[in-house]
Amino acid sequence: MVAPHRRPIVLGLVVAAMATVVVVSVGFVFRPGSGSGTIERGAPAPPIVGTTLEGDPFDLASLRGRPVVINFWGPTCVPCRDEFPLLKSKLAEHGPDGLEVVGILMADPPDLARQFVAEEAATWPTVVDADGAIKGAYRVALRPQTYFVDREGILRSIQIGELLEPDFERQYRLIDGDQ
Repeated sequence: MVAPHRRPIVLGLVVAAMATVVVVSVGFVFRPGSGSGTIERGAPAPPIVGTTLEGDPFDLASLRGRPVVINFWGPTCVPCRDEFPLLKSKLAEHGPDGLEVVGILMADPPDLARQFVAEEAATWPTVVDADGAIKGAYRVALRPQTYFVDREGILRSIQIGELLEPDFERQYRLIDGDQ
């Protein structure tokens, strides 16, 4: 047990450590450079080719011409679970404009994800990233992490952490192309 007079010091150290992790993670995700392993706003989104939770083949290139929200998530991630209703409502709202949502399952077993997706009645595909290749290509630092890709396949915005409605709308305007 920590002595009462040392609690502020311990709390300060914990906050500093957490801030350091976030800063390093953001630096990792947005590090400039060229070649494979980098991702930049204004550049083409890396390809996503894989298999969905339902066992269907998936290729991000098939969605060219539509705005796409790519969400890295897992059912054991509380903020991921919390943002699912928002993704569902935004897909219902903007789906008629062509919006597509694609989930990328990382760090959790597919069976658990299938159960959660069924409970939430999510209708978008979730690609299983069993070997972490998609996570690596997108330089994912934390879950949830969301990428906004425009109709031409260009990455326009990245959201690290839980997506809230104002965040979604601000970033969606960057990829819709009709506004």
